[in-house]
Amino acid sequence: MLWIIRCLALVASTLGCGVPVIKPQVSGYNRIVNGENAVSGSWPWQVSLQETSGFHFCGGSLINQYWVITAAHCGVSPSRHRVILGEYNRASNTEPIQIKTIAKAITHPYYNSYNFNNDITLVKLSSPAQLTNRVSPVCLASSSTNVPAGTRCVTTGWGRTAFTCESSPNILQQTALPILSIAQCQQYWGNKIFDSMICAGASGVSSCQGDSGGPLVCEKGGVWYQVGIVSWGTSNCNVRAPAVYARVSYLRNWIDQTVSRN
Repeated sequence: MLWIIRCLALVASTLGCGVPVIKPQVSGYNRIVNGENAVSGSWPWQVSLQETSGFHFCGGSLINQYWVITAAHCGVSPSRHRVILGEYNRASNTEPIQIKTIAKAITHPYYNSYNFNNDITLVKLSSPAQLTNRVSPVCLASSSTNVPAGTRCVTTGWGRTAFTCESSPNILQQTALPILSIAQCQQYWGNKIFDSMICAGASGVSSCQGDSGGPLVCEKGGVWYQVGIVSWGTSNCNVRAPAVYARVSYLRNWIDQTVSRN
């Protein structure tokens, strides 16, 4: 029995980041705009950034017990905002969510609000997240990660399911979408694309308002790695235009240095 307990403990410790206990089920290239419901608890790093009123304004990802990454343009304020962990159906009062206040929000020093270059903010929680089957961190792409064009990845969030919708969905949405090369993305966006960005979609899928700050994740060897942070796109969530994400590999060194210093 002791051997079994030790084995289970070893399995739990080796799972680490990026391995959901509740497995995601992604049916294909559905769209968050008119998208599909995620499996409850299957994206355990997904967080909802909310005003104290409960209004959801951006997504984010848990990267360890104390830290969340999101987009700089979300404008996170420790005094006005909070982080919700383990949420799936925002209309439910019975989910085992964790509500966390924010100790500090650190935006990339070279973030440019005009062109969204370096669109990342690190959010430190006031108390550590309790890791459960429904709350666990995502792995981050390394600084040397290069995701080939055409790789099928997934983005998640509570953003609008249509540009004309006035409200966000209650249930967490997901969509699979292909990574694009820089050249493919620049064919549409031209010189608006910087090294700090990665593009995906233009395949009948799109992120939309409210998804900002949320994750773009790719699976490798059964482990999910975050490669992008929902950043910007067309104003009307055009599913034929590439959506643009902050490139985690480009920002990884800054993330590591900031976390270690704080």
